[in-house]
Amino acid sequence: MTKFQARDIAEKITNDQLLEMFQSAMRNITDWTEISKVNKSISKGTAWNILAKDFDIRHNYSIMAKKNMVREFGDFLPIELKINKKVKVKPKACIHQEPNFGIINYK
Repeated sequence: MTKFQARDIAEKITNDQLLEMFQSAMRNITDWTEISKVNKSISKGTAWNILAKDFDIRHNYSIMAKKNMVREFGDFLPIELKINKKVKVKPKACIHQEPNFGIINYK
């Protein structure tokens, strides 16, 4: 997910949806030592402690905070907010023929 996509989601996500995302992340993340997407110098567990540990559904979070929450744990967004990932199209098999130089007449 790009920062632009995360910001777009952060502008429309509700606290209920953030809570659902955090609950799903809490259940499904198996490696909390993985490097954070938001800050490469911390682990996903540390990012959780910063972004989600004291999450209050009644608090009005800033767009920047929501953007970081979505960037870090966006893999666990509710279905209605998930972004369709672009499918990389594999190039078709290349057709090749050896060059036929034949006889070239230079005048």
